[in-house]
Amino acid sequence: MTLTPAFVVDGRLDILASNELGRALYDPIYDDPVKPPNHARFLFLDRHSGDFWRDWAEAADDAVALLRASAGRDPYDRHLSDLIGELSMRSDDFRIRWAAHDVRSHLTGTKRIHHPQVGDLELPFESAPLPADPGQRLVIYSPDPDSASHAALQSLASWAARPYTRDGSEEMTRPVRPDARRDSDQRH
Repeated sequence: MTLTPAFVVDGRLDILASNELGRALYDPIYDDPVKPPNHARFLFLDRHSGDFWRDWAEAADDAVALLRASAGRDPYDRHLSDLIGELSMRSDDFRIRWAAHDVRSHLTGTKRIHHPQVGDLELPFESAPLPADPGQRLVIYSPDPDSASHAALQSLASWAARPYTRDGSEEMTRPVRPDARRDSDQRH
């Protein structure tokens, strides 16, 4: 899948794996030095999350509801408890939502994102459990082929594609963002 962002997430909302386009789409989430990248940590602890998630309050409500569902399935998950403790200590927004006791699962829907390189995106998604890995889900975004979001993802895919060496092996460098190229061009 090269023109569709896809990633695997666990019950803590850690991003465990992604394809190139998924990585490029969630580049701001990957900027967190704490690994693995985590949706909830980004939402509640990164001051730029409100710029990224166009419906920040809805994304925050959804994340907390998913975390609460995970806590109900496995109340002794130490990593999940640690994350909830960290978010509770550092975010009033998280603490208020956690106290609401909202629990739900999201299998389909639409995410509204403002990506720093390609602008506003409306991305329908589907989420499916991975039977071989309980607690993990594959999430795939699939915008309408005739939409502005699809065109924006094609643009994002073009700069996110990793360059290859002459022998065909993949270079392990991070792609250069289009805005970074403009910055370096202006300096010369």
